[in-house]
Amino acid sequence: MQPKTAKKKPGSMNIIIVGCGKVGHTLTEQLVREGHDITVVDTNERVIRDVTDVFDVMGIRGNGASLTVLEDAGIRRADLFIAVTGSDELNLLCCTIAKKAGKGLAAIARVRNPDYSEELAYLRQQLGLSMIINPELEAAREMARLLSRPQALTISAFAKGHAELVRFKIPAGNLLCGRTIMQLGDILQFNFLVCAVEREGNVSIPGGSYVLHEGDDITIIASSRDVHRIFESIGMRSQAVRSCMIIGGGKSSYYLAKQLLEQRLQVKIIESNRQRCEDLNEMLPEATIICGDGGDEELLKEEGIGSVEAFVPLTGLDEENILLTLYAKRVPGLKTITKINRITFNDVIDGLELGSVVYPKYITSEAIIAYVRARQNSIGSNVETLYHMFDNRVEAIEFHIDKDAPVVGVPLMELKKKDNLLIACINRGGKIIFPRGQDAIQPGDSVIIVTTHSGFGDISDILN
Repeated sequence: MQPKTAKKKPGSMNIIIVGCGKVGHTLTEQLVREGHDITVVDTNERVIRDVTDVFDVMGIRGNGASLTVLEDAGIRRADLFIAVTGSDELNLLCCTIAKKAGKGLAAIARVRNPDYSEELAYLRQQLGLSMIINPELEAAREMARLLSRPQALTISAFAKGHAELVRFKIPAGNLLCGRTIMQLGDILQFNFLVCAVEREGNVSIPGGSYVLHEGDDITIIASSRDVHRIFESIGMRSQAVRSCMIIGGGKSSYYLAKQLLEQRLQVKIIESNRQRCEDLNEMLPEATIICGDGGDEELLKEEGIGSVEAFVPLTGLDEENILLTLYAKRVPGLKTITKINRITFNDVIDGLELGSVVYPKYITSEAIIAYVRARQNSIGSNVETLYHMFDNRVEAIEFHIDKDAPVVGVPLMELKKKDNLLIACINRGGKIIFPRGQDAIQPGDSVIIVTTHSGFGDISDILN
Protein backbone atom coordinates (compact mmCIF):
# COMPACT_ATOMS: atom_id res chain seq x y z
CA MET A 1 0.00 0.00 0.00
CA GLN A 2 1.28 3.46 -0.95
CA PRO A 3 0.32 6.38 1.35
CA LYS A 4 -1.25 9.57 0.04
CA THR A 5 0.15 12.93 0.96
CA ALA A 6 -2.34 15.43 -0.45
CA LYS A 7 -5.34 16.61 1.54
CA LYS A 8 -8.79 16.23 0.09
CA LYS A 9 -9.91 19.38 -1.71
CA PRO A 10 -13.28 21.01 -0.96
CA GLY A 11 -16.00 19.54 -3.16
CA SER A 12 -13.88 16.57 -4.21
CA MET A 13 -15.10 12.98 -4.00
CA ASN A 14 -13.65 9.79 -2.55
CA ILE A 15 -13.37 7.47 -5.56
CA ILE A 16 -12.24 3.84 -5.73
CA ILE A 17 -11.07 2.51 -9.11
CA VAL A 18 -10.70 -1.26 -9.49
CA GLY A 19 -8.52 -2.25 -12.43
CA CYS A 20 -5.47 -0.25 -13.53
CA GLY A 21 -5.25 -1.15 -17.20
CA LYS A 22 -5.44 1.41 -20.02
CA VAL A 23 -8.85 2.73 -19.02
CA GLY A 24 -8.14 2.62 -15.28
CA HIS A 25 -4.87 4.49 -15.73
CA THR A 26 -6.51 7.15 -17.93
CA LEU A 27 -9.37 7.55 -15.44
CA THR A 28 -6.91 7.94 -12.57
CA GLU A 29 -5.00 10.61 -14.49
CA GLN A 30 -8.14 12.57 -15.38
CA LEU A 31 -9.81 12.33 -11.96
CA VAL A 32 -6.61 13.32 -10.12
CA ARG A 33 -6.45 16.36 -12.42
CA GLU A 34 -10.04 17.14 -11.39
CA GLY A 35 -8.92 17.18 -7.74
CA HIS A 36 -10.54 14.01 -6.42
CA ASP A 37 -9.31 11.64 -3.70
CA ILE A 38 -8.47 8.40 -5.54
CA THR A 39 -7.75 4.86 -4.36
CA VAL A 40 -6.75 2.28 -6.98
CA VAL A 41 -7.08 -1.49 -6.55
CA ASP A 42 -5.43 -4.13 -8.75
CA THR A 43 -4.11 -7.66 -8.29
CA ASN A 44 -0.78 -6.77 -9.93
CA GLU A 45 1.77 -5.25 -7.53
CA ARG A 46 3.85 -3.76 -10.35
CA VAL A 47 0.81 -2.03 -11.87
CA ILE A 48 -0.09 -0.54 -8.49
CA ARG A 49 3.48 0.66 -8.01
CA ASP A 50 3.56 2.26 -11.47
CA VAL A 51 0.32 4.17 -10.85
CA THR A 52 1.24 5.36 -7.37
CA ASP A 53 4.70 6.44 -8.56
CA VAL A 54 3.12 8.71 -11.18
CA PHE A 55 0.01 10.00 -9.36
CA ASP A 56 -0.69 11.09 -5.80
CA VAL A 57 -3.14 8.27 -5.06
CA MET A 58 -3.47 5.38 -2.62
CA GLY A 59 -2.75 1.95 -4.11
CA ILE A 60 -3.94 -1.41 -2.79
CA ARG A 61 -3.00 -4.80 -4.18
CA GLY A 62 -5.88 -7.25 -4.05
CA ASN A 63 -9.11 -8.57 -5.51
CA GLY A 64 -11.68 -5.81 -5.96
CA ALA A 65 -14.49 -8.31 -5.27
CA SER A 66 -13.13 -9.03 -1.78
CA LEU A 67 -14.96 -7.20 1.00
CA THR A 68 -11.75 -7.12 3.07
CA VAL A 69 -9.85 -5.45 0.23
CA LEU A 70 -12.67 -2.97 -0.34
CA GLU A 71 -12.76 -2.10 3.35
CA ASP A 72 -9.00 -1.46 3.23
CA ALA A 73 -9.68 0.81 0.25
CA GLY A 74 -12.20 2.82 2.28
CA ILE A 75 -15.47 1.58 0.81
CA ARG A 76 -17.45 2.82 3.85
CA ARG A 77 -16.57 6.45 3.11
CA ALA A 78 -16.38 6.25 -0.69
CA ASP A 79 -18.69 8.36 -2.87
CA LEU A 80 -18.07 6.58 -6.16
CA PHE A 81 -16.87 3.10 -7.16
CA ILE A 82 -15.60 2.34 -10.69
CA ALA A 83 -14.80 -1.20 -11.86
CA VAL A 84 -12.79 -1.40 -15.10
CA THR A 85 -10.96 -4.74 -14.88
CA GLY A 86 -10.59 -6.94 -17.97
CA SER A 87 -13.56 -9.11 -16.91
CA ASP A 88 -17.15 -7.93 -17.37
CA GLU A 89 -18.45 -10.41 -14.82
CA LEU A 90 -15.86 -9.36 -12.24
CA ASN A 91 -16.74 -5.70 -12.80
CA LEU A 92 -20.43 -6.40 -12.18
CA LEU A 93 -19.62 -8.50 -9.10
CA CYS A 94 -17.31 -5.81 -7.69
CA CYS A 95 -20.01 -3.18 -8.11
CA THR A 96 -22.65 -5.38 -6.50
CA ILE A 97 -20.49 -6.01 -3.42
CA ALA A 98 -19.44 -2.34 -3.25
CA LYS A 99 -23.09 -1.20 -3.37
CA LYS A 100 -23.92 -3.47 -0.44
CA ALA A 101 -20.90 -2.37 1.61
CA GLY A 102 -20.96 1.36 0.86
CA LYS A 103 -23.35 4.03 2.14
CA GLY A 104 -25.19 5.83 -0.66
CA LEU A 105 -22.43 4.74 -3.01
CA ALA A 106 -22.68 5.28 -6.78
CA ALA A 107 -21.17 2.50 -8.91
CA ILE A 108 -20.00 2.33 -12.53
CA ALA A 109 -19.01 -0.84 -14.39
CA ARG A 110 -17.28 -1.39 -17.71
CA VAL A 111 -19.04 -4.14 -19.70
CA ARG A 112 -17.63 -4.96 -23.15
CA ASN A 113 -18.97 -8.35 -24.21
CA PRO A 114 -21.41 -8.20 -27.17
CA ASP A 115 -23.50 -10.86 -25.42
CA TYR A 116 -24.53 -8.18 -22.91
CA SER A 117 -24.88 -5.27 -25.36
CA GLU A 118 -28.67 -5.59 -25.64
CA GLU A 119 -29.08 -5.96 -21.87
CA LEU A 120 -27.11 -3.02 -20.48
CA ALA A 121 -30.17 -1.02 -19.40
CA TYR A 122 -31.65 -4.07 -17.69
CA LEU A 123 -28.38 -4.88 -15.88
CA ARG A 124 -27.95 -1.29 -14.76
CA GLN A 125 -31.47 -1.15 -13.35
CA GLN A 126 -31.43 -4.54 -11.66
CA LEU A 127 -28.00 -4.04 -10.07
CA GLY A 128 -28.66 -0.43 -9.09
CA LEU A 129 -25.68 0.90 -11.01
CA SER A 130 -25.29 4.55 -11.94
CA MET A 131 -23.70 3.73 -15.29
CA ILE A 132 -22.59 0.81 -17.41
CA ILE A 133 -20.16 1.82 -20.11
CA ASN A 134 -18.90 -0.14 -23.10
CA PRO A 135 -15.80 1.57 -24.60
CA GLU A 136 -15.80 -0.53 -27.77
CA LEU A 137 -19.49 0.10 -28.44
CA GLU A 138 -19.10 3.85 -27.82
CA ALA A 139 -16.01 3.95 -30.05
CA ALA A 140 -17.94 2.15 -32.79
CA ARG A 141 -20.72 4.72 -32.56
CA GLU A 142 -18.17 7.51 -32.94
CA MET A 143 -16.61 5.76 -35.95
CA ALA A 144 -20.03 5.33 -37.58
CA ARG A 145 -20.68 9.08 -37.14
CA LEU A 146 -17.31 9.82 -38.75
CA LEU A 147 -18.14 7.63 -41.74
CA SER A 148 -21.36 9.61 -42.21
CA ARG A 149 -19.27 12.83 -42.38
CA PRO A 150 -16.10 11.77 -44.25
CA GLN A 151 -14.36 15.18 -44.14
CA ALA A 152 -14.67 15.45 -40.33
CA LEU A 153 -11.70 14.55 -38.15
CA THR A 154 -13.87 14.27 -35.04
CA ILE A 155 -17.59 14.56 -34.35
CA SER A 156 -19.10 15.09 -30.90
CA ALA A 157 -22.87 14.84 -30.43
CA PHE A 158 -24.77 17.22 -28.13
CA ALA A 159 -28.38 18.03 -27.32
CA LYS A 160 -29.49 14.39 -27.65
CA GLY A 161 -28.07 14.29 -31.18
CA HIS A 162 -29.65 17.55 -32.38
CA ALA A 163 -26.30 19.38 -32.50
CA GLU A 164 -22.81 18.30 -33.55
CA LEU A 165 -19.39 19.69 -32.79
CA VAL A 166 -17.37 18.96 -35.93
CA ARG A 167 -13.61 19.32 -36.38
CA PHE A 168 -11.95 19.46 -39.79
CA LYS A 169 -8.86 20.83 -41.52
CA ILE A 170 -9.24 23.66 -44.06
CA PRO A 171 -7.81 22.40 -47.39
CA ALA A 172 -5.68 24.44 -49.79
CA GLY A 173 -7.68 26.79 -52.00
CA ASN A 174 -10.86 26.42 -49.94
CA LEU A 175 -13.22 29.41 -49.94
CA LEU A 176 -12.76 29.72 -46.14
CA CYS A 177 -9.10 30.71 -46.63
CA GLY A 178 -8.50 34.39 -46.00
CA ARG A 179 -12.00 35.00 -44.60
CA THR A 180 -12.71 36.42 -41.18
CA ILE A 181 -15.11 34.62 -38.86
CA MET A 182 -17.67 37.43 -39.23
CA GLN A 183 -17.60 37.08 -43.03
CA LEU A 184 -18.65 33.42 -42.92
CA GLY A 185 -22.27 34.33 -42.29
CA ASP A 186 -22.36 36.06 -45.70
CA ILE A 187 -20.88 33.00 -47.45
CA LEU A 188 -22.80 30.21 -45.72
CA GLN A 189 -26.55 30.51 -45.34
CA PHE A 190 -26.73 28.15 -42.39
CA ASN A 191 -26.67 28.68 -38.66
CA PHE A 192 -23.36 27.58 -37.16
CA LEU A 193 -20.59 28.87 -34.94
CA VAL A 194 -16.81 28.57 -35.11
CA CYS A 195 -15.83 27.37 -31.62
CA ALA A 196 -12.07 26.81 -31.78
CA VAL A 197 -9.12 26.95 -34.17
CA GLU A 198 -5.72 25.27 -33.85
CA ARG A 199 -2.89 26.80 -35.86
CA GLU A 200 0.74 25.71 -35.55
CA GLY A 201 0.03 24.05 -32.23
CA ASN A 202 -1.75 27.05 -30.68
CA VAL A 203 -5.46 26.79 -29.86
CA SER A 204 -7.75 29.82 -29.65
CA ILE A 205 -11.45 30.58 -29.34
CA PRO A 206 -11.64 33.10 -32.18
CA GLY A 207 -13.41 36.44 -32.31
CA GLY A 208 -15.17 37.88 -35.34
CA SER A 209 -12.01 39.45 -36.78
CA TYR A 210 -10.01 36.20 -36.75
CA VAL A 211 -8.77 35.34 -40.26
CA LEU A 212 -8.86 31.67 -41.30
CA HIS A 213 -5.89 30.13 -43.14
CA GLU A 214 -5.20 27.02 -45.17
CA GLY A 215 -4.34 24.11 -42.86
CA ASP A 216 -6.19 25.51 -39.84
CA ASP A 217 -7.74 22.82 -37.65
CA ILE A 218 -11.21 24.28 -37.15
CA THR A 219 -14.11 23.19 -34.94
CA ILE A 220 -17.67 24.33 -35.66
CA ILE A 221 -21.00 23.58 -33.99
CA ALA A 222 -24.18 23.27 -36.03
CA SER A 223 -27.49 21.47 -36.00
CA SER A 224 -27.06 17.86 -37.12
CA ARG A 225 -29.26 18.35 -40.18
CA ASP A 226 -27.13 21.29 -41.42
CA VAL A 227 -23.65 19.80 -41.07
CA HIS A 228 -23.56 18.00 -44.43
CA ARG A 229 -24.95 21.09 -46.21
CA ILE A 230 -22.25 23.25 -44.65
CA PHE A 231 -19.57 20.89 -45.99
CA GLU A 232 -21.18 20.99 -49.43
CA SER A 233 -21.28 24.80 -49.36
CA ILE A 234 -17.53 25.04 -48.72
CA GLY A 235 -16.74 22.49 -51.41
CA MET A 236 -15.91 19.51 -49.19
CA ARG A 237 -17.35 16.04 -49.75
CA SER A 238 -20.33 15.44 -47.49
CA GLN A 239 -21.93 12.19 -48.62
CA ALA A 240 -21.68 9.25 -46.23
CA VAL A 241 -19.43 6.43 -47.40
CA ARG A 242 -21.13 3.42 -48.97
CA SER A 243 -18.50 0.72 -48.40
CA CYS A 244 -16.00 -0.03 -45.66
CA MET A 245 -13.12 -2.47 -45.20
CA ILE A 246 -12.37 -3.39 -41.57
CA ILE A 247 -9.14 -5.13 -40.53
CA GLY A 248 -9.50 -7.35 -37.46
CA GLY A 249 -12.54 -9.18 -36.15
CA GLY A 250 -12.65 -8.25 -32.47
CA LYS A 251 -15.40 -6.61 -30.39
CA SER A 252 -14.93 -3.16 -31.94
CA SER A 253 -15.14 -4.62 -35.45
CA TYR A 254 -18.35 -6.45 -34.61
CA TYR A 255 -19.99 -3.35 -33.10
CA LEU A 256 -18.93 -1.13 -36.01
CA ALA A 257 -19.94 -3.62 -38.71
CA LYS A 258 -23.34 -4.13 -37.08
CA GLN A 259 -24.05 -0.40 -37.12
CA LEU A 260 -22.81 0.06 -40.69
CA LEU A 261 -24.89 -2.87 -41.95
CA GLU A 262 -27.97 -1.32 -40.31
CA GLN A 263 -27.17 1.82 -42.35
CA ARG A 264 -27.02 -0.36 -45.50
CA LEU A 265 -23.29 -0.03 -46.09
CA GLN A 266 -21.25 -2.76 -47.77
CA VAL A 267 -18.92 -4.18 -45.11
CA LYS A 268 -15.89 -6.42 -45.57
CA ILE A 269 -13.95 -7.75 -42.56
CA ILE A 270 -10.50 -9.33 -42.85
CA GLU A 271 -9.61 -11.54 -39.85
CA SER A 272 -6.80 -14.09 -39.50
CA ASN A 273 -8.42 -16.44 -36.96
CA ARG A 274 -10.58 -19.03 -38.76
CA GLN A 275 -12.84 -19.77 -35.79
CA ARG A 276 -13.48 -16.05 -35.29
CA CYS A 277 -14.31 -15.77 -39.01
CA GLU A 278 -16.90 -18.51 -38.63
CA ASP A 279 -18.37 -16.75 -35.59
CA LEU A 280 -18.56 -13.43 -37.47
CA ASN A 281 -20.24 -15.16 -40.42
CA GLU A 282 -23.00 -16.29 -38.09
CA MET A 283 -23.32 -12.97 -36.23
CA LEU A 284 -23.05 -10.74 -39.33
CA PRO A 285 -24.48 -12.73 -42.26
CA GLU A 286 -24.77 -9.63 -44.47
CA ALA A 287 -21.05 -8.81 -44.18
CA THR A 288 -18.29 -10.31 -46.28
CA ILE A 289 -15.82 -12.11 -43.99
CA ILE A 290 -12.34 -12.86 -45.38
CA CYS A 291 -10.00 -15.20 -43.49
CA GLY A 292 -6.50 -13.84 -44.01
CA ASP A 293 -3.74 -11.51 -42.84
CA GLY A 294 -4.96 -7.91 -42.98
CA GLY A 295 -1.34 -6.76 -43.01
CA ASP A 296 -0.66 -8.52 -46.33
CA GLU A 297 -0.42 -5.87 -49.06
CA GLU A 298 -1.33 -8.31 -51.83
CA LEU A 299 -4.42 -9.49 -49.95
CA LEU A 300 -5.57 -5.89 -49.39
CA LYS A 301 -5.24 -5.17 -53.11
CA GLU A 302 -6.95 -8.42 -54.01
CA GLU A 303 -9.89 -7.65 -51.71
CA GLY A 304 -10.34 -4.19 -53.23
CA ILE A 305 -8.72 -1.58 -51.00
CA GLY A 306 -8.54 0.63 -54.08
CA SER A 307 -12.32 0.57 -54.61
CA VAL A 308 -13.78 0.84 -51.08
CA GLU A 309 -14.65 4.27 -49.67
CA ALA A 310 -13.51 3.72 -46.07
CA PHE A 311 -10.76 1.74 -44.34
CA VAL A 312 -10.74 1.05 -40.59
CA PRO A 313 -7.93 -1.05 -39.04
CA LEU A 314 -9.12 -2.47 -35.70
CA THR A 315 -6.37 -4.93 -34.83
CA GLY A 316 -5.24 -5.37 -31.24
CA LEU A 317 -1.98 -3.51 -31.93
CA ASP A 318 -1.84 0.28 -32.16
CA GLU A 319 1.36 0.12 -34.20
CA GLU A 320 -0.27 -2.15 -36.79
CA ASN A 321 -3.34 0.08 -36.97
CA ILE A 322 -1.13 3.11 -37.61
CA LEU A 323 0.96 1.40 -40.30
CA LEU A 324 -2.14 0.10 -42.06
CA THR A 325 -3.67 3.58 -42.05
CA LEU A 326 -0.48 5.12 -43.48
CA TYR A 327 -0.56 2.50 -46.25
CA ALA A 328 -4.26 3.11 -46.96
CA LYS A 329 -3.76 6.92 -47.09
CA ARG A 330 -2.02 6.38 -50.43
CA VAL A 331 -5.42 5.56 -51.95
CA PRO A 332 -6.94 8.89 -53.14
CA GLY A 333 -10.16 9.92 -51.39
CA LEU A 334 -10.20 6.97 -48.99
CA LYS A 335 -11.66 7.79 -45.57
CA THR A 336 -9.55 6.27 -42.78
CA ILE A 337 -10.17 5.91 -39.05
CA THR A 338 -7.46 4.72 -36.66
CA LYS A 339 -8.30 3.29 -33.24
CA ILE A 340 -5.55 3.76 -30.65
CA ASN A 341 -5.76 2.06 -27.26
CA ARG A 342 -2.34 2.36 -25.68
CA ILE A 343 0.12 4.70 -27.42
CA THR A 344 0.39 8.12 -25.78
CA PHE A 345 2.78 9.95 -28.13
CA ASN A 346 0.12 12.45 -29.21
CA ASP A 347 2.52 14.87 -30.88
CA VAL A 348 3.97 12.07 -33.01
CA ILE A 349 0.50 10.77 -33.92
CA ASP A 350 -0.67 14.28 -34.88
CA GLY A 351 2.39 14.69 -37.08
CA LEU A 352 1.56 11.52 -39.02
CA GLU A 353 -1.71 13.04 -40.29
CA LEU A 354 -3.66 9.82 -39.86
CA GLY A 355 -6.99 11.54 -40.35
CA SER A 356 -9.63 10.57 -37.79
CA VAL A 357 -8.22 8.96 -34.64
CA VAL A 358 -10.46 7.36 -32.01
CA TYR A 359 -9.34 6.67 -28.42
CA PRO A 360 -11.80 4.35 -26.58
CA LYS A 361 -10.13 5.02 -23.21
CA TYR A 362 -10.83 8.76 -23.53
CA ILE A 363 -14.45 8.14 -24.55
CA THR A 364 -14.85 6.15 -21.32
CA SER A 365 -13.10 8.67 -19.09
CA GLU A 366 -15.07 11.63 -20.49
CA ALA A 367 -18.41 9.92 -19.87
CA ILE A 368 -17.40 9.14 -16.29
CA ILE A 369 -15.98 12.62 -15.63
CA ALA A 370 -19.23 14.16 -16.91
CA TYR A 371 -21.09 11.98 -14.39
CA VAL A 372 -18.72 12.94 -11.56
CA ARG A 373 -19.11 16.65 -12.27
CA ALA A 374 -22.88 16.25 -12.40
CA ARG A 375 -22.81 14.63 -8.96
CA GLN A 376 -20.98 17.66 -7.58
CA ASN A 377 -23.39 20.25 -8.99
CA SER A 378 -25.44 22.28 -6.53
CA ILE A 379 -26.40 25.63 -8.08
CA GLY A 380 -29.13 24.91 -10.58
CA SER A 381 -27.55 23.03 -13.47
CA ASN A 382 -26.22 19.63 -14.38
CA VAL A 383 -23.46 18.33 -16.66
CA GLU A 384 -25.07 16.32 -19.46
CA THR A 385 -22.18 15.81 -21.88
CA LEU A 386 -18.43 16.48 -21.82
CA TYR A 387 -15.76 16.32 -24.51
CA HIS A 388 -12.10 17.27 -24.40
CA MET A 389 -10.52 18.65 -27.56
CA PHE A 390 -7.02 19.45 -28.76
CA ASP A 391 -5.24 17.24 -26.21
CA ASN A 392 -7.33 18.45 -23.26
CA ARG A 393 -6.65 22.13 -23.99
CA VAL A 394 -10.32 22.85 -24.73
CA GLU A 395 -13.49 21.52 -23.11
CA ALA A 396 -16.97 21.41 -24.61
CA ILE A 397 -19.58 20.94 -21.89
CA GLU A 398 -23.36 20.64 -22.07
CA PHE A 399 -25.32 21.84 -19.02
CA HIS A 400 -29.00 21.22 -18.32
CA ILE A 401 -30.39 24.40 -16.74
CA ASP A 402 -32.72 24.40 -13.73
CA LYS A 403 -34.82 27.35 -12.57
CA ASP A 404 -32.37 28.25 -9.79
CA ALA A 405 -29.35 28.73 -12.09
CA PRO A 406 -27.88 32.26 -11.74
CA VAL A 407 -27.76 32.71 -15.54
CA VAL A 408 -31.53 32.26 -16.08
CA GLY A 409 -33.34 35.22 -17.62
CA VAL A 410 -30.27 37.42 -17.94
CA PRO A 411 -29.40 38.67 -21.49
CA LEU A 412 -26.10 37.09 -22.47
CA MET A 413 -24.54 40.50 -23.12
CA GLU A 414 -25.09 41.33 -19.44
CA LEU A 415 -23.51 38.15 -18.04
CA LYS A 416 -20.06 38.73 -16.57
CA LYS A 417 -18.41 35.74 -18.20
CA LYS A 418 -14.85 34.48 -17.93
CA ASP A 419 -12.48 35.11 -20.83
CA ASN A 420 -11.71 32.37 -23.38
CA LEU A 421 -15.24 31.06 -23.17
CA LEU A 422 -18.01 30.75 -25.74
CA ILE A 423 -21.71 30.04 -25.23
CA ALA A 424 -21.90 27.99 -28.42
CA CYS A 425 -25.57 27.08 -28.62
CA ILE A 426 -28.78 26.51 -26.70
CA ASN A 427 -31.07 23.50 -27.10
CA ARG A 428 -34.61 24.57 -26.30
CA GLY A 429 -36.96 21.63 -26.64
CA GLY A 430 -35.07 20.22 -29.63
CA LYS A 431 -34.70 23.62 -31.34
CA ILE A 432 -31.03 24.59 -31.71
CA ILE A 433 -30.43 28.30 -31.05
CA PHE A 434 -27.16 30.11 -31.79
CA PRO A 435 -27.58 32.91 -29.28
CA ARG A 436 -26.97 36.61 -29.72
CA GLY A 437 -26.27 39.13 -26.97
CA GLN A 438 -29.92 39.90 -26.27
CA ASP A 439 -30.89 36.24 -25.91
CA ALA A 440 -31.31 34.77 -22.41
CA ILE A 441 -31.02 31.23 -21.06
CA GLN A 442 -34.29 29.74 -19.78
CA PRO A 443 -35.08 26.90 -17.33
CA GLY A 444 -35.12 23.56 -19.12
CA ASP A 445 -32.58 24.65 -21.72
CA SER A 446 -29.44 22.71 -22.48
CA VAL A 447 -26.48 25.02 -23.01
CA ILE A 448 -23.21 24.06 -24.72
CA ILE A 449 -20.12 25.89 -23.50
CA VAL A 450 -16.70 25.77 -25.21
CA THR A 451 -13.77 26.99 -23.13
CA THR A 452 -10.04 26.73 -22.56
CA HIS A 453 -10.75 26.60 -18.81
CA SER A 454 -11.06 23.16 -17.20
CA GLY A 455 -13.08 21.62 -14.40
CA PHE A 456 -16.44 23.36 -14.90
CA GLY A 457 -19.09 21.40 -13.00
CA ASP A 458 -21.91 23.94 -12.95
CA ILE A 459 -23.16 26.66 -15.30
CA SER A 460 -22.26 29.23 -12.62
CA ASP A 461 -18.58 28.39 -13.26
CA ILE A 462 -18.73 30.42 -16.48
CA LEU A 463 -19.20 33.61 -14.45
CA ASN A 464 -16.41 35.79 -13.07
